[in-house]
Amino acid sequence: QARLVESGGGSVHPGGSLRLSCDTSTYANSDYCMGWFRQAPGQKREGVALIDKKDMQHYADSVKGRFTISQANAKATLNLELSNLKPEDTAMYYCAVFLKYVTYGYKCGLPDVKADDFGYWGQGTQVNVSS
Repeated sequence: QARLVESGGGSVHPGGSLRLSCDTSTYANSDYCMGWFRQAPGQKREGVALIDKKDMQHYADSVKGRFTISQANAKATLNLELSNLKPEDTAMYYCAVFLKYVTYGYKCGLPDVKADDFGYWGQGTQVNVSS
């Protein structure tokens, strides 16, 4: 079974930056909606940033202008650049993939897409932002 693996999490002060990465090579040529979710203790898992096959990017309002989603290595790697981090960004961040979303009648966007729609997940990487 293929598994997504995230890396790059850590602890930073408010205003700091981090770069998260995920190996998505298995899905590079698929009809996909992929991106990053996060979940803080006691909270629902929420979509942070998504990107589709046409490179259309979607961001949660809470991170727009601060986070940037991108792909590298012929789409084998999914990255998330986090800048100007805030304490409320503290969460476990997950890389996730939703295959055949168009076929299923969904749209790759926020808040349209929900965590339950995604069938492939990484183990998560922790991001802590505190002073």
